[in-house]
Amino acid sequence: MRFRVEAILFDIDGTLVDSTGAVERTWRRWAATHGVDAEEVLRVCHGRRTEDTIAEFLPAEQHAAAVAELEALELSDLDDVVALPATQEVLRALPRHRWAAVTSGSRRLMQVRLAAAGLPVPEVLVSAEDVSVGKPEPEGYLKAAAALGFDIARCLVVEDSPAGVGAGSAAGAHTLAVATSHSSSTLSAAEAVIPDLTACGIEVTPDVLLVTAHP
Repeated sequence: MRFRVEAILFDIDGTLVDSTGAVERTWRRWAATHGVDAEEVLRVCHGRRTEDTIAEFLPAEQHAAAVAELEALELSDLDDVVALPATQEVLRALPRHRWAAVTSGSRRLMQVRLAAAGLPVPEVLVSAEDVSVGKPEPEGYLKAAAALGFDIARCLVVEDSPAGVGAGSAAGAHTLAVATSHSSSTLSAAEAVIPDLTACGIEVTPDVLLVTAHP
């Protein structure tokens, strides 16, 4: 499949950065501390804001402290946070004003993880604290497209989770899924699904980005 777009909007965790091990370890530690079933947490946490996940397991008065606690755990666990295949090459190929990142994580955590993976921090980074509702709602992607100055309908969202694909679709963007953290079958709502960004080719022209996906 070929996409003809003006900008690309990437998720970070699971799309640009492999942080799955760290994510699972920190949620398991957090769940054990709070007497919560870790498997239930891991079933719903991927691709969503921490506060949205925590809201399913703790009463409202405990949310703020629990979010801060989890972020502290995440910031201390960066040992195996690495760039996913071909992300360096893809980002180097893109002009800085034609890509952004939209994440369910906090700005501080995402900046640290990108640095740990040796990837650049984009000029436009929409993080958990920048939206009132997280993925699968479209707010983050709409804000990123507006900040770049492009029509969302002329943007490509690249995601690794069903919640993220849902957010991109709801925003009105084209969607490309990478099956790096979820099976291809769970990402079928995307217009195309590829194993990772090694299966993605990008041609930059003065007016558009030509993105080819090779499933």
